[in-house]
Amino acid sequence: MMVKLTPVRFVALGFAAAIAVGSGLLMLPAATETASDTDVLGALFTATSAMCLTGLIVVDTPTHWSGLGQGVILALIQIGGFGIMTVASLVGLVLADRIGLRGRLNAAAEVRTSGLGDVRSVVIGVVRTSVIIETIVAAALAVRFAVGYGESPTRALWLGIFHSVSAFNNAGFALYSDSMIGFATDPWMCIPLLVAVVLGGLGFPVLFEIFRHMRRRSQRRWSLHTRLTLSVTAVLLVVGPVLVLALEWSRTLTEFGIGSKLLVAAFQGIMPRTAGFNSVDYAQVDNATLLVTDVLMFIGGGSGGTAGGIKVTTFALLLFVIIAEVRGDRTVTVFDRQIDARVQRQALTVALVGVALVMISVVALLAGTDFDLDVLLFEVVSAFATVGLSTGITAQLPAWGQLILIVLMYLGRIGSITLVSALAARERDRRYHLPMERPFIG
Repeated sequence: MMVKLTPVRFVALGFAAAIAVGSGLLMLPAATETASDTDVLGALFTATSAMCLTGLIVVDTPTHWSGLGQGVILALIQIGGFGIMTVASLVGLVLADRIGLRGRLNAAAEVRTSGLGDVRSVVIGVVRTSVIIETIVAAALAVRFAVGYGESPTRALWLGIFHSVSAFNNAGFALYSDSMIGFATDPWMCIPLLVAVVLGGLGFPVLFEIFRHMRRRSQRRWSLHTRLTLSVTAVLLVVGPVLVLALEWSRTLTEFGIGSKLLVAAFQGIMPRTAGFNSVDYAQVDNATLLVTDVLMFIGGGSGGTAGGIKVTTFALLLFVIIAEVRGDRTVTVFDRQIDARVQRQALTVALVGVALVMISVVALLAGTDFDLDVLLFEVVSAFATVGLSTGITAQLPAWGQLILIVLMYLGRIGSITLVSALAARERDRRYHLPMERPFIG
């Protein structure tokens, strides 16, 4: 019996195939600095982390991987950011100047477009937007590496490109063993990275709408999705840095001046949205900071982009559901728009499935390792939300623990797409209604 290859399954298999190819390439002796083989688990973990835009590592990226290995990682990050089906559709456009119905469905499942007619423009828009933003940020970083740190033009350009692609795609891979700790007080390095991370985390649907309004100076009101994404993102961009600043003022930030404190707090308050760069050592931060970062990572960024987590729209909808229930409203309204009950259930499902995956993984790791709850929860949430921040325990986990993180990274990247698409596809109307009864709540 043949299994029907739906667009959602095609997307999931596409990511799995790219991870398999990437793992094979990273196992080549030429992919390492010492020309030695990388074990299967190490290659698989790195390929999954890169393809799923996470940034967790079990080997040191700048010292273990050669130029070839780093190039493979960069390619996986870019492919993961574009989306397997977006890349496939682009190739189809270039070769045949058309996209068939199946190709449109596959691309729509990946980039979250509404309808089939706009997939062609969306696919081109995704690539164009990514290339433009990555090029601008790469140029700014390359100039800083060359002028401020004395790197050769070739080396500066490579560093600029790698970190720009990693930042815009919210991957968090760095070519420095301490990530961005060495540049913690350099605004010319930190600010371009922050801009790239925030833009990539908004999601392509939001970016497209912003660009359309800027280009046409349209007076038409923003879509509900864009207003929700921008509003919640704006709040989190303030709340995250403020909390980090308050909690770490006399801890990891104590050695910095006021200006540097603000920059480092902003960097560490924004990066959990979901890029894994860090300018402080998370093994030294307060447990309260770890918990705040857990929450920020779990919420994540915007839908249809490179960010992970349950997404800010999911979080916002659940918040408005609570507000409506507290008020006693029969319907949930957001910005003068009523929210469909099915969308509310989908948001609740995505959030609770995420909580379940995190809790099951944490319990398993707690039972089988000697690490404390706070660091294991941080590691698991970071993997599920495809963030990449770590307290440094990733490589110390047993093989089966690293496999758990691999599964979490994969599900975190394609899980919500698969889940929501499956829920939408299962919509049905019963021809009958069962008697209603109300159980006790609370």
